[in-house]
Formats: sequence, structure tokens, C-alpha cells
Amino acid sequence: MNQYLRFLLVALLISNGINAQVLLENKFSHQDSLRGSITKERGWWDLKYYHLDIKVNPDEKTISGSNTIRYKVLNSYNRMQIDLQEPLKISKVIQDGKELKFQREGNVFYIDLVAPQNVGEIKEVIVFYGGKPKIAVRPPWDGGITWSKDANGKPFIASSCQGLGASVWWPNKDHMYDEVDNMLISVNVPKDLMDVSNGRLQSTVDMKDGTRTFNWYVSNPINNYGVNINIGDYVHFSEVFKGEKGDLDCDYYVLKDNLQKAKIQFKDVPRMLKAFEHWFGPYPFYEDSYKLVEAPYLGMEHQSSVTYGNGFANGYRGRDLSGTGWGLKFDFIIIHESGHEWFANNITYKDIADMWIHESFTNYSESLFVEYYYGKEAGAEYVRGTRKGIKNDKPIIGHYNVNNEGSGDMYPKGGNMLHTLRQIVNNDEKWRTILRGLNSTFYHHTVTTKQIEDYLSQAVGLDLKPFFDQYLRDIRIPTFEYKVQGNSLEYRWTNCVPNFNMPVKVIINGKEQWLRPQAEWVIMLKTPKDLKLEVDKDFYVNVFESK
Repeated sequence: MNQYLRFLLVALLISNGINAQVLLENKFSHQDSLRGSITKERGWWDLKYYHLDIKVNPDEKTISGSNTIRYKVLNSYNRMQIDLQEPLKISKVIQDGKELKFQREGNVFYIDLVAPQNVGEIKEVIVFYGGKPKIAVRPPWDGGITWSKDANGKPFIASSCQGLGASVWWPNKDHMYDEVDNMLISVNVPKDLMDVSNGRLQSTVDMKDGTRTFNWYVSNPINNYGVNINIGDYVHFSEVFKGEKGDLDCDYYVLKDNLQKAKIQFKDVPRMLKAFEHWFGPYPFYEDSYKLVEAPYLGMEHQSSVTYGNGFANGYRGRDLSGTGWGLKFDFIIIHESGHEWFANNITYKDIADMWIHESFTNYSESLFVEYYYGKEAGAEYVRGTRKGIKNDKPIIGHYNVNNEGSGDMYPKGGNMLHTLRQIVNNDEKWRTILRGLNSTFYHHTVTTKQIEDYLSQAVGLDLKPFFDQYLRDIRIPTFEYKVQGNSLEYRWTNCVPNFNMPVKVIINGKEQWLRPQAEWVIMLKTPKDLKLEVDKDFYVNVFESK
């Protein structure tokens, strides 16, 4: 009976034009809303500065310390939301030397401020906390803290927290819309270990208790999940990349046993920088350097502190995700995670529902790297090869304000969407200018999908809303349907959103030609006899010949 009633409900919802699957399967909690929305307790203050000052104890698997939060008052209010996930606990909050009261609601702490919060003022609170943070189950996808050991039995520790949230290991304003302007990260570890975090190392201080504190300063805006700790028995080597903005310090930190392998494998870094500065513009964080840091998991795009765990081999764990052979010409983690310095760390989504802005462009950057070194057709073959990973299971854009990301298709489908858009532009230099323009227009900005769509529509010179509706908000692959009637060719778009009118390049009897299909049949008269038609394979569409 329950199954029958459920069937009737689904049928009713579908008949009323409602996506029943979404309504029945996507149920979000109050905690999801607190995590994913700009609440009243978040919206009244603008984040300016953090000093994260922590002690990491490998033996006890604990983190303790404080975060000094400096902010500007936008609207006068006396309640502040700070996020910190269980089982970690806030022990004390201080402002102006006075201890404040606070209440916990799941992963949210509400702090009651006593001092007047006058508009325009710069204020600080110091949040003290500690405990055993969530252990990463399958990092970086199911993150937290990884407490591992190297081959010599020494601690090998790292954080990873995209999606899950930085509040899994430190207290902060855990929403992507408000990036901190700059940050000091102080990490105390046992004396025989080293911490590598974001930005530049300002100082190393030996403590009386036999531990050592590493102070890293980040001078550029940084998103919460981009902040990281990496603790191990590291050795360091470096080089200087001569880039578009001058000298860029490139620092590499690996476990001692892997030094020689790293010196060979990390040669992909200057290759990456040369290619991506060509396509996207200058590396966005010259002031904070570029670092590649060995980690006990696959890797992650932590800003100016990219983590690496790909086994010092080309491909993705030795495999070519495109199946074309081109994916074995480079180290996937170095190229992909570093590509995020432009798309994720420079241009950052406000809401994780728009995660495609990070992943689609960075997926596409892999093929641009291939193109830069091996030619245009090689890059095209690579991106087309990734289509086999597309599922078309749900829309690429997720649900807003509940910390919900869309389909994993944001990687291969998103990359192919951008490759298709490049074909519409049909001008390689203009396309490169558009990509570089994105990174200059939205330099160190948090953005929405609409901002990116509007920019691309204006830059391309077309209304691209139906295009993005099709590829980002719908799961159907647009189908170019055609039929030959005597000496005429008829063609149209099917399997599409309303008003989908993408121009498409076809090859008719060996000659390239642009067509502009609509939802209704378009008729072309006086076509060649024995017509043979192909759609340019760089368009991510289906083709159907109607009889």
C-alpha cells in the first residue's frame, strides 16, 4: 500500500510539472540551512582577518587553540554565528577582555555580544576551542583530518574539507560568500616535524616544551576550505618561475624518502604555470608564492599550498581519465589541482550549488594544458575522451542555501560544455581573451553562476541563457535531428529546453557549414545529391537522422 501511495504521489507531482524525484529524495535539515545560507547572524558583519593559533597533538589526535576574528560592522546587531562541527567544542569567547556567553545549536555557536556594535567599526572576538576533530574517512571527498604515518613511522597529518566545511577542524564564518582579507596561521607541532600551510613562512619559533611553532601569513583573500595544515617529516626544495608578473617563488615540500622522485615529477609545475598563465592570465597569488606539498591523500586545491598524493606518476593514479593517451603525458593532480588557483581560489563560488564554476573550468584546463604542449587537436581529443565519464544523472547546479553541490558531471560534462562554447566563439584568440578576462574581471572575487553567465554572454555576444539552462540545469543532451527530403535538408533541435537555439557546425559532403537549428524544422533547399552530413564532433550533442 505504501509503495502504491508513493507511486500515486509521484504521478501527481509529475502531472503538475514538478520534479518528483527532487522533492522526494532531497530533504534538507535545519542544520543544512544554517550551514548553507547567509543567516542574520552572519550577514551583519564583514570578515577582515583571522589569526588561527593552534596546537596539533599527533599522539592524542587533538587540535586546540584559538581563532582571533576581526570584522567590520555592516549593520548593528549583537548576535554572531560562528561555525564549529562536532565533536569539537568552543570553550571560551572573549571581546574587549570580557568573556561572552554563547549557545550551541548543532554545528553552530551563537555568541551574544555585549559591547555596542556600531556601523563601520572594526571589532575582534577571540574564540578558544579544542577536541578531537572528525577523522577523514575518504579524503578529500569525505574530509576532516587525516592522521597517518610515513614509511619511517613518523606522523603524517593533513586537513581536507571542501563541501564538508572548514569548521570541521577550526572555528570560523563557514560560508563561501565572505572571504577573509588576510590571515595568520600559527601551528604548533612536535619539534621533529614541520607544518606547511598557506602563504609565506614568516617565522619558526622553538618553544620551551620541546615543540615548534610555524607562522604562515596569507596576504590575499582566501576561502575557508582553502586553508590547510600539512604536518610531516618534510624536506624542502625550490625554484623561481619567471612569470607574467615577475619572479614567482615555487616551494616544494615532500617526505624525505621521496625527494629524488619529487625533483623529477614536480617539473610539471613550471610547465603548468607557463600554460595556465598563457590561457588564464597571471598566477593570482604571487605575493603568497606557489607551494606543492605532499599529503597522505590524493590531493586538493588549497590556495598557495596545493596538496599532492598522486604517487609521483603521470595520469590519475597512473590512469588516463580520457582514455586517449594524452592523459599520461602529465601528472593529473599537479595540473588539475593547480588549475584551481585560477578557478576556485581566484574566482570562488558564493554557494556550493555553483561548484561547477570551480570544477568545469578546471576540468577544461586539463585539455588546455594538453593543447599548449601537444597541439589543438590533442587537447580536443582529451576533452572529448572524458565524455565517457558523463552520467547525466542530475543537474550540474545544486540546491541553493543548503550547502548542496550538483552532479559530478560538473567535471567532464562541464568541461565539454565549455569546449562546445569555444566552438561557438569560433575564434581561438577571442576565446583566450575571454578566459583571461574572467580572471581579471573577477580577480579575488566570490561569484554566482549568473555573474559568470552574464559575463560570458556579453563577451561572446550571444544570449547564452538557453545554452546554460541546457547544460547546467537539465540532464538531457541536445539532439540535432535531420532528414533529407528530395533536394532539401530539414533539421531542428530536440531533447532541449525551451528557446534552445545554439548554432552548430556541420560537415556536408566534406565542406564545413554553420547551421542555426530551432525547435521547429528548418528547411534548406538545393542540397547536394547523396548528401552526407556530420556534426562537428567538438560539439557535445547527439545526432539523429530521421527517416
